[in-house]
Amino acid sequence: MSGSDDPWGKWRKPEAVAPEAEAKPVAGAPDGSADAGERETRATPAVDREKKPKTKSADAAPARARRPAPEVVAPVVEEKLVDPNGTLSVRRSVPREWGKLPLRGGSSLRKPSVPKAATVERVASPEPKSAWARKTDRPERAPRPASAPKVAVVREGPTPEGVRLSKVMSERGMCSRREADLWIERGWVFVNGEQVSELGTRIVDPQSSEITVTQDAKKDQAKAVTILLHKPVGYVSGQPEPDCVPAVTLITAENQAANSIGPEFKPWMLRGLAPAGRLDIDSTGLLVLTSDGRVAKRLIGEDSDAEKEYLVRVSGEMIKGGLDLLRHGLELDGKPLKPAWIKQLNEDQLHFILKEGKKRQIRRMCELVGLHVIGLKRVRIGRIRLGDLPMGQWRFLRPDEAF
Repeated sequence: MSGSDDPWGKWRKPEAVAPEAEAKPVAGAPDGSADAGERETRATPAVDREKKPKTKSADAAPARARRPAPEVVAPVVEEKLVDPNGTLSVRRSVPREWGKLPLRGGSSLRKPSVPKAATVERVASPEPKSAWARKTDRPERAPRPASAPKVAVVREGPTPEGVRLSKVMSERGMCSRREADLWIERGWVFVNGEQVSELGTRIVDPQSSEITVTQDAKKDQAKAVTILLHKPVGYVSGQPEPDCVPAVTLITAENQAANSIGPEFKPWMLRGLAPAGRLDIDSTGLLVLTSDGRVAKRLIGEDSDAEKEYLVRVSGEMIKGGLDLLRHGLELDGKPLKPAWIKQLNEDQLHFILKEGKKRQIRRMCELVGLHVIGLKRVRIGRIRLGDLPMGQWRFLRPDEAF
């Protein structure tokens, strides 16, 4: 059947022609050229080509020599590899010529591959031990040589006799012990007419010894000031706390009361000024600030018995016998409180007079008997009253006043 008579010819795909058949000329061609061979190949059916025995021609040898030798393709081999971590993977080898390594990633040469390390069998690590277990697993150290026993040091010589001079001066009310040490160091103190300039000096007969100071010591003491402040709520009396303002910042020339009697305020007067007794941030009333050691000792000394008077506003219902407990019978921080004078003025107001000043003492005392303090005002310290001093203002302690 010719190509024109075949109705499916235009739909049928041409059969693939082997490379050898395209370039191989047919024997008996008149000129032995490649065109004649190609015409013979197209004219011969595919089936006949396969059955037809191949003949070698001398004329075709040069053409076969010009063609490159067919590339030998090695079969794909799957190799199972054992990684060092103990897992299995499959690596497919690529066709390559023997003795050459394949090229990858554009590199021209690669070093010979190094054989992988032998598979190491991993053993699961034990659970982490606690710090105590780790300590107990440590090897025992060699015992340290026993240290020589400590020997008590015995000072040779007689025990010091007498009382320290600074303590005697403080007890007599001349100054504070800190001021006494400063005056002694500067040579401003005389005992029985003899100058004393060595710290720690003791006197044998403190009762009959005559102690005098120089004019320099008196002038230095005259510079000490004592200030009475009506502290408002929101100010701390002692060291400033976070986000709090110390009460000493209110001591300015603008806040000095109009009826204040004393010297003109100078900034140097703030030097060494400290509160003599606390008043918490939620309380108001009389606060004493002083740089005079005698005043501080009188108000906050170990043997001070200065009274502090308060007006307290409370809420809640007092337990049965609570008023008696407030007067005497309570303890704070494991220590019993000193007896106090307490009177109930009305349903929500109490009157306190104390001879001690523990931190937030009145508030904690009231909580123990079922009350809650909602307002606290200190109106007197010793013999000094708050009086009509406006809130937020201050005045000097007058020369005729004493605690």
